[in-house]
Amino acid sequence: MRRQTLGTGQSTELQVSQMAERKAAGTSRAARRRRWWHLRQRWRMVGVFEVNQDNEFYHLTSMIKEGMHASIQTTMDTPGQDTPAAEDVKVEQTHEGFKMQTFAASVFAKLRRSLDITEEEYMNSLCSDNCYLQFVSNSKSKADFFITNDKRFFLKTQSRREVRFLLSNLEAYMAHLEKYPHSLMVRFLGVHRIVIPNQMKKYFIVMQSVFYPDERINIRYDIKGCEVGRWTNPDTGGKQVLKVLKDNNFEGQSIALGQETDWFANQVKVDAAFLRGLNVLDYSLLLAHQPLHRDELEGKHSLANLVLRTTKSVDLVDSPTESNPPTIPLLKEGEVTSDTTGCGLGQPLAAAEGPDEGIPLQEINLPTKETSTDTEMQEFLEHHRRLLPNCKNAIHVIDGPDRRHFVGIIDIFTVYGWKKKLENLWKNLRYPGRDFSTVRPTKYSLRFCQWIQDHSQ
Repeated sequence: MRRQTLGTGQSTELQVSQMAERKAAGTSRAARRRRWWHLRQRWRMVGVFEVNQDNEFYHLTSMIKEGMHASIQTTMDTPGQDTPAAEDVKVEQTHEGFKMQTFAASVFAKLRRSLDITEEEYMNSLCSDNCYLQFVSNSKSKADFFITNDKRFFLKTQSRREVRFLLSNLEAYMAHLEKYPHSLMVRFLGVHRIVIPNQMKKYFIVMQSVFYPDERINIRYDIKGCEVGRWTNPDTGGKQVLKVLKDNNFEGQSIALGQETDWFANQVKVDAAFLRGLNVLDYSLLLAHQPLHRDELEGKHSLANLVLRTTKSVDLVDSPTESNPPTIPLLKEGEVTSDTTGCGLGQPLAAAEGPDEGIPLQEINLPTKETSTDTEMQEFLEHHRRLLPNCKNAIHVIDGPDRRHFVGIIDIFTVYGWKKKLENLWKNLRYPGRDFSTVRPTKYSLRFCQWIQDHSQ
């Protein structure tokens, strides 16, 4: 009897000890989760700060949110208008203390749908109660940059000339993206103007962020393919500043894409040819990378993931009718076909230059897409197609053998006009025999593509 009592006591003590160990282990895991959460929050805010009530832009961003909410709601209430009439090009809504003008709303709504961005997602991101974020960077741009709190969309103020240029060439831009749905050019998702009587009139555009999601990105580059002024001191001096490095900082490195290399170089050529046709220069390739985790490496080669990625890729264009199904088998992972042809567009619409306050816009008539055929599907599969990774920002993400690369061509508004021609003459005298950014669009395009070719493997 005594032995039994002792055994029971020992058993109770053991149970208590085990419970204490489990409780300690649970407390330790909870502490690790809290530390990890705090680290993620700190990392998330590196290089950015919230536009809160103490910020000079808080009042402006609050009005932008209110205006955007009403604008997106209007698009949600009138879906399916892909080809707007002339009077639909600009819509003005009056709010308390300001007016919001929205340009070509239905055209940009169509583009958002093509990227699998629902209007609800778009509204929740741009109009949430969370504050916008602002960059602390080494950019020399005079524009104001804001980013949604989830870092998915950029808002950038633009000059009237830049907005005029974009809207005047919107039909050509949309046609290029329809022909090359995997184009690396940044996706513009909205153009707006906010007017505060007797205070300000600001144009701004909404763009898809190239670097999304950015939790594991720790280095970023802005590449123009030249040398003069293309070095940034990477030392932040202990400050949480987001440094964007440049061409000369990339010396000795490469963009390792494996089997996607040829596709990447060829798509850059096609996009650069399109921009050359618009008489544009000074655009950049934004570039960042992060290591792929083991599960990402394993998942990339699985059959289920391959089928999913192929489906996402094909979904970017209209699928054939059920009575005419595609007969082309799925491409193997990384399979590409070289194509160095131009964008195939006619002469782009010239950007109007005028002193008037408004922006005269042409009627935007997007071409009606014909029903796909086996021949069209074959052409699509053979030209500028890749397997998209399974992520929300797939257009700007390319998976290499062991790294995920974020890429996108930005800043496409600089036209080679008389000011740039004078700048070209001055720089030829100032930097004889050296590569600088202000050159003819043809030279800029060729040099840009050559840099990509030389640094891809």
